[in-house]
Amino acid sequence: MIKAILITTCLLGVLQPDAWSQTTNAAPFVIPGLREWQGSTGAFSLRASSAIVLEPASTQALSATAEVLQQDLRKLTNGAGFPVKTGKAVAGDILLSLSAPDTLLKKEGYLLTATPDYLQISAPESRGVFWGTRTLLQVLERDSGHARFPCGAAKDYPRYEVRGFVLDVGRKFFSMDFLRQYVKFMSYYKMNDFHIHLNDNGFYKLFGHNWDSTYAAFRLESDFFPNLTAKDGSYTKQEFRELQELANTYGVKIVPEIDVPAHSLAFSKLRPEIGSKKYGMDHLDLDNPVTYRVIDSVFMEYLSGPNPVFTGPEVHIGTDEYAKEAAEQFRAFTDHYIRLVESYGKKARIWGALTHAKGNTPVKVKDVTINAWYNGYADPVEMKRLGYDLISTPDAWLYIVPAAGYYYDYLRLRTLYEKWEPVQVNNIRFKDGDPQIKGGSFAVWNDRVGNGITEKDVHDRVFPAMQVLAQKMWKGADSSQSYAAFEAGAAQIGEGPGANMRGKLSGKDGLALAFVTPKTERKKAAVGNQVKAVGISGAAIKKDGLHLYGGRSFATLPVPEIGYGYTVSFAVKPAAGNTPNAVLFSSPNAVFKLTQQQTGKLGFSREGHDYVFDYAVPANKWTQLAVSGDHKGTRLYVDGKLVQSLRGQKIPIAGTKDTLLKVQTLFFPLQFVGDTAQAFKGVIKDIKVWNSADKVE
Repeated sequence: MIKAILITTCLLGVLQPDAWSQTTNAAPFVIPGLREWQGSTGAFSLRASSAIVLEPASTQALSATAEVLQQDLRKLTNGAGFPVKTGKAVAGDILLSLSAPDTLLKKEGYLLTATPDYLQISAPESRGVFWGTRTLLQVLERDSGHARFPCGAAKDYPRYEVRGFVLDVGRKFFSMDFLRQYVKFMSYYKMNDFHIHLNDNGFYKLFGHNWDSTYAAFRLESDFFPNLTAKDGSYTKQEFRELQELANTYGVKIVPEIDVPAHSLAFSKLRPEIGSKKYGMDHLDLDNPVTYRVIDSVFMEYLSGPNPVFTGPEVHIGTDEYAKEAAEQFRAFTDHYIRLVESYGKKARIWGALTHAKGNTPVKVKDVTINAWYNGYADPVEMKRLGYDLISTPDAWLYIVPAAGYYYDYLRLRTLYEKWEPVQVNNIRFKDGDPQIKGGSFAVWNDRVGNGITEKDVHDRVFPAMQVLAQKMWKGADSSQSYAAFEAGAAQIGEGPGANMRGKLSGKDGLALAFVTPKTERKKAAVGNQVKAVGISGAAIKKDGLHLYGGRSFATLPVPEIGYGYTVSFAVKPAAGNTPNAVLFSSPNAVFKLTQQQTGKLGFSREGHDYVFDYAVPANKWTQLAVSGDHKGTRLYVDGKLVQSLRGQKIPIAGTKDTLLKVQTLFFPLQFVGDTAQAFKGVIKDIKVWNSADKVE
């Protein structure tokens, strides 16, 4: 985090001699890496007077980009400056402008030139200028405390047109806030294609071979079929429109997917007569004309009218893993929905299991793009020969299925960095520059419904993969930089200005913060990184600690949470008679309880899942507790000894040999000591938060 803007003239003659002014600047480290760089000497520095200047002829096209850059610079510098102006740049300014068309830069490339006086970003189209601002922000983030950019010129442009990520929100709900954060996060790494898989269902065999009890969800508000919308999490039509509008501003295309005719249990639960009695209720009955009437209506609801819900240029219609015996019907269905989507002015994307579903029924090819994921379903060589454009989405390389025991829990990052780019589709490698390989996409599939995976857990898996795959989809192979060097540089780049989805806290010697009360404040040398409450309600700080009185009783800390791995230690003396669900710590994402539900024991809750430790804190006496968490689970220490580790519990699934791995992780809540509604009664003191797991004093 940049703590302050340097107040400097930034002229070479004024700068103190250092590496910036003595040597030709190497290319700054950014993700994805710059395609071309010509270094000079010195550095451009932000100043208190720095403005964002729009070249007059570009004002209308670039005003939204300038506003986003202004907001991001303010977050990065903890400042309030950077006015947006029109005209000529002066010393310290950032100049944004459109340039003439360029056959190399095309739609997304840009030129960035940094001189001691000002920094200019220009591009043939506004999208390229926006990507240039992401490069600027990453360099400033890494140059913590200085706000400098090395002088030189970059000519940067993507190797692949589609740089994507697929998120299965059908089998696990992700909040709209998460999706909005992900638009900005993807944009920070110049990833431009966010494919949202809006419906799906669990596996029949894992729900007692009972279709009625098998989980299924469709995540959009529906006026045509109100009972279609999932009750455990959904998006309103207006929310989804606004998400796409936000994405447009950040250079990201939202590609919504309605997955039919397999993975379609949500529709057959709505209308049982359209479910297949032959192949299973997650397959639509393709011989029933009612199926077409219902699914036509679903697509029409989101594509038609003057204010459609799907506003982008492409819509994904699914088309995968249907029964092989019904190949002709499947092909006819696929062709029908390609043409239906096109009738609303959109292009269609498909999974396109046309190798699996060989037959004579023609399926439209022109302007249709296939996500090539498994060669046995859609052989990429054959699909390319037929004329389809391909997005490389290979399951053997790029599928994350959290805590499932198959595919990948975390992707093999070194292997991807060294060996993969989008021309690789599983075991098939096309020639570099093949015009039908439009790009790539990696995916998170939440197959194990109900296993306790959270948004935080998914992000923990996605974040490092996003960094590596952004590099490979924009720049491709880079033999000049080892994976170790890339990894070291990547560790200094986060999720974007103001974002901290990973809950990372910095601190000296591993101590992120220590909550100061009058007694501990006298031990400044011992407690290090001190924080005081930034607000207290219904509570009192006394010499022996923070007193909480139940109900709305809390002290507010300056950070909301800490992510994996951490240790939070504290001493607590509960009063007698605490009620069920009495809260020790809370935040919007989780609560840590003195009494989990009716058990009377310590526990925590997050995203609708409740967990309990087999330990009850005694009343009216001090007990030293420590909670440690990482991506594998959560551990409880009492008086320095490990009492229980919540990790790796496997739950048998009735009627099968399979088990469900229960994910028992916790981003520890820190926003409130106590709670705004159900605080515990008692005293708490000596709260310390460490940036390391199992740090037990």
